[in-house]
Amino acid sequence: MTKVEAPTLEEAYKKASFTLECSISELQCEVVQHPTKGILGFLKKNAIVVATCKNSKTREKSNKAVSQEKTESVPSTEESVADEIIATVKEEVSHKETIVERKLEKDAIVDGFFETGTKVSEDKEEPIVYDELALMIENELKELLSHACFEIDVIEVDVRDNTALIFIDGNDAALLIGKEGYRYNALSYMLFNWLHTKYELFIKLEIAEFLTTQQAMIKSYIQPVIETAEKTGRAKTRFLDGILVQIALEQLRERFPDKYVAVKTSRDGKKFVVINEFNNKTNA
Repeated sequence: MTKVEAPTLEEAYKKASFTLECSISELQCEVVQHPTKGILGFLKKNAIVVATCKNSKTREKSNKAVSQEKTESVPSTEESVADEIIATVKEEVSHKETIVERKLEKDAIVDGFFETGTKVSEDKEEPIVYDELALMIENELKELLSHACFEIDVIEVDVRDNTALIFIDGNDAALLIGKEGYRYNALSYMLFNWLHTKYELFIKLEIAEFLTTQQAMIKSYIQPVIETAEKTGRAKTRFLDGILVQIALEQLRERFPDKYVAVKTSRDGKKFVVINEFNNKTNA
């Protein structure tokens, strides 16, 4: 019996086969830990398996030499297979439950991400000193990103009006943003979930000039939407992804402070912003 660790299960099986000097088809393996890719390079786990060789004479002699207590602790082939099947089924069920939980959590985070406010928790007896809080968040964020593969040399945090203003820059800023901003969106959700849960803070994340560029782009895009709302009293944007929904919401609320401006979700989960009269908002 041998315990091996490798980045993937396939590599773990090959390594066990080499160690036990038998073919992969002769291995009896029990998966102790399945590999995971992690999030943004964090929390990555290797595969860990415990393997034995079914037809190894060396294994039979070794089993006779060990104590009865250790012999009884080694599961039979049938028990090992059954345990592996049960573990696999449990893992699949757990994986599906995790996906559902993460979807529900993400929906709650997205809804909260579009809200604004300055609510302070009633449980806090003393007010938070924003300068100290900003420095603490900045140090924790530097520690977090130091474990990533991105070359980031500027991390600054300021806290104003119950909002954490985060600025990140460096040689790999574009990589941290990702294609079409998918890494930026993922990092925004992660930071919002952390800071809003722990400190009841909202966030504004700027990586290089990505947020500024997106704000300018949305400002140009919503001009026809504004014109339609001014003429008819109501309008809506097209489907928007990630941070673009928040930017459009903020700009339209600023333009129409006396109208009902809110984020809506279509049946297939896509988000858009609607503009309506307050007395007609139920018909939006």
